[in-house]
Amino acid sequence: MSMPETPLAALEETEGWIETAEGRLFAKIWTPDAPEARHAAPIMLFHDSLGCVDLWRGFPRRLAAATVRRVLAYDRLGFGRSDPHPGRLEFDFIRLEAERIVPLLCERLGTADFVACGHSVGGGMAVETAARFQTECRALVTIAAQAFVEDKTLAGIRDAQRDFQDPANLAKLARYHGDKARWVVDSWINKWLAPEFADWTLDKPAAAVRCPVLAIHGEWDEYGSHEHPRRIAAGRGTAHILPETGHVPHREREALLTEVIGDFLKEKLSEAGPVRAEG
Repeated sequence: MSMPETPLAALEETEGWIETAEGRLFAKIWTPDAPEARHAAPIMLFHDSLGCVDLWRGFPRRLAAATVRRVLAYDRLGFGRSDPHPGRLEFDFIRLEAERIVPLLCERLGTADFVACGHSVGGGMAVETAARFQTECRALVTIAAQAFVEDKTLAGIRDAQRDFQDPANLAKLARYHGDKARWVVDSWINKWLAPEFADWTLDKPAAAVRCPVLAIHGEWDEYGSHEHPRRIAAGRGTAHILPETGHVPHREREALLTEVIGDFLKEKLSEAGPVRAEG
């Protein structure tokens, strides 16, 4: 007989818009009802290639309650409730997200220090963020992130490409992205399958990361082998494999994922000052 879950702590949820040169971004912040939450480095969430704020489901709320930290999630331009993207994604879109958007997120949060946490391609954005903001980024967490273009990743994308030929599957995605759903799918598939993208890796930005690193990966991840978390964490932190978990741990194993991240932050972070990676 399973025990009932402990009720989540009281949280304040606020949402609004972040202005950029190309359009507005929708953002949402979960703030625990505790004084220490205002002083702890908040967590920035970077969503995956098909994701948005709403597709994080209950994870941001649970994460905020468990860590007693503010959590911010936002829809990238062209996704969710944010404005449509004016054109095609640049080939260095992962790096550019850190360069262009993270300063705006810090402004919205009213803080310089933060924890970068991203899922799938959002994990790559979190790595780029930690590399670019070495002093401000207090810890890095990646969830099912890709560190390079692997055959297994491309095979998974080609399977998804076939699935999205079914209008019913695109309609499901349109519940979250509206008329932008086709652009979201095409941007993901066309970018990763393009020959020009074949040599992309996170090796250079990962080498520049100076904060503690936790690279989480599902045992059964259909979009990448365990080499991805090992490469992200190598010499910088820990690769953690979640048992019996696929590519979307925040939906498949929400409670376990939250526990793993919470334990990592509790161990590695002191709000009195920066904590650097070992070794």
